[in-house]
Parts: sequence; C-alpha cells; structure tokens
Amino acid sequence: MRSVYIHIPFCNSICSYCDFCKFLHDEVWASTYLDCLKKEIEKYYENDLVKTIYIGGGTPSALSIENIRKLMDIISIFKKEDLKEFTFECNVNDIEEEKLVLLKESGVNRLSIGVESFDKINLKYLNRKHNKHDIINKINLAKKYFENISVDLIYALPIEKFSVLKSDIREILSLNVPHISTYSLIIEENTVLSVKGVTPISEDIDAKMYSYISKELKKHGYNHYEVSNFACPGFESAHNLNYWDNSEYYGFGLGAHGFINNVRYENTRSFNTYLKENYRFNEFIVSKKEDMENFVILGLRKLKGIDVYDFFNKYKVNIQDVFNITPLLKEGILKMKDNYIFISEDKIYIMNEILNKILN
Repeated sequence: MRSVYIHIPFCNSICSYCDFCKFLHDEVWASTYLDCLKKEIEKYYENDLVKTIYIGGGTPSALSIENIRKLMDIISIFKKEDLKEFTFECNVNDIEEEKLVLLKESGVNRLSIGVESFDKINLKYLNRKHNKHDIINKINLAKKYFENISVDLIYALPIEKFSVLKSDIREILSLNVPHISTYSLIIEENTVLSVKGVTPISEDIDAKMYSYISKELKKHGYNHYEVSNFACPGFESAHNLNYWDNSEYYGFGLGAHGFINNVRYENTRSFNTYLKENYRFNEFIVSKKEDMENFVILGLRKLKGIDVYDFFNKYKVNIQDVFNITPLLKEGILKMKDNYIFISEDKIYIMNEILNKILN
C-alpha cells in the first residue's frame, strides 16, 4: 500500500519564512485548480489501496466549504478500505465548527495545526495572523471533533530570546495534544526574510534550544521519535513514517513530490503549466545505490534508526558492507540495539555531519 500527499497552494496571507508553492487564495482559481487536480489524480493513480492521505499546502483550510466538499469528492477516487491516517492541515484562524464537521464526516481523522508560537512578537515576525487567545480557543474547538491533533512550533528566530522559547513550550504543553512538531527557523531563498537579508541564529543557541525542547517534551511523556517530531504513544505520524521508511507515495498538486515504481518526481510549480495538464517538472529512475542512500538518510531521521534486517531483505547486501558504518559504531558515533542502527539522541543535532561520514 502507498501513501498520498495532495498539495493545496492557496493561503489567506503569505508567511515571511515559507518557501512552499503558494498563492493568495482566490475562490474561483481554487475551484479551477481542483478540477485540474482531479485530472492529474485520474491520470496517475494506479487504483491501489491507500494507507495514509495528507492534505498539505499552502493552507488547505483556506478553502471554502464548497471547495472542501469538492476536494473530498475528488479524494473518493482513492481506495481507502485500509486507510490508517487521513491528515488535513489547518491554520488557527480557519478553524470553525462547520469545517470541522465536514472534515470529520469526510473521513479525516487527524489535524495538523500551524501554531508556530504564542508570542505576539514572534507571530508578527513570521506574519502569522492569530494570537494566543485564538490558539487556545480554536484548539479546544478542534478537540470536540478530533483526538489526533498535531501542532507545529517554530523556534530559533533571530529575534527570539530563550525565555520566549521556554514560554512557548509551557504553552504548547498546556494544549494537551498528542503530537508536536518543532522546527528550527531556516532562512530559505526567495522568502520575505531572505529578501530582507535576515541571517540565522547562531548554531550554539540553536543547539541549546533543540536540547531544551527535547528534554522538556520527553519529561512530559512525549516520545522523541524523529528529529523534529514528538508524540504520545500511538500517535506517531503514520504518513511521515512512510517517508522516513523510504516507502512509495503519490504526490499530487503544484510542487508536489512523489516516489512511485522506483521513480522520484517533482511537479511543476507553475500554475499556468499545471492548468495545461503538464504536471511533471522533473522525474528520474532511482538507482539501487541512490535508493540505499535514501534508505539510510531518511531512516536515520528516526530515533529508533534503521533495521539492518529490513535493509538486507530489500537490497540483498549487508548495510555495513555498503556504507561506512563499522568505524562509526566503534567510535560510538552510531549505536546498535536489537538489530537497529541509530544516532544517539545527544548527537542527532549533528546528523548531517554523521550522514556525510556514513555515505563517504
């Protein structure tokens, strides 16, 4: 079974840090886009069973009730008899009872909500339009309909003091939701922050913030199961685990990426090109070597790490015969337990450096 990602590129406002494919929301254009999305799905979907669906963006919750219904009609194309998880991304401001009811009735069983911060200065810096009061009220409303709720936090803003991060962690814990994703702010090209010449926070402060977040969330019962993700037992993201397991998934919509039949592809980010039904911008066949590298790079994002038996069963070679694993195990940079190779949590912050050593 495969997973499905669907990109909705419309937003009611543009965040200062976002480099995803997005446009200001227009109801007519959104409806036209959905018509084209349906054609793309009908062209490429192979009529197989789907295990997870993730509707991301952009801001899917910016869609009107009418267009959400239209989107859900399109999604009915998929075979969902064994669907495990169906996630819908929401902005705080868009959460309203009528939309929650519609999502629940349509089979959505997980919400991912962009909280980002409770601090008014941080929120203004990120160009988010909600406030602390909105967050608390809208999360409580969402809880009336959904148990499985994930919230995002962005930290390490150049203007951010450590005391603000500590306050944000206290507030996010008080929401009592089962999943928390935390992302260090990256200054991406062609974003508002990049154009303004903003430079990142120092790596030392970033690392201290990361360590603090991990310790505090673990102290309150969250399992640090992936570099940026924490979950109460049983609430790990099945959709994202599919990525980190290097398993196949469909990507539909503007700028979406997919991995199907050993082909990785990227969709066009041009609205006009997409409307002309020229969906794919780039695609290439993944070699065995590239696939093994992806298995390692993605798998080591998980704190549990890589199952060496899974690697052997898939590629018919021992992982330690292919990659620079053994010396790093001897040095203690990598660990092994119950046939899993993993990066210890105190070194996960320097994961990229470790991956370079493994692949080289």
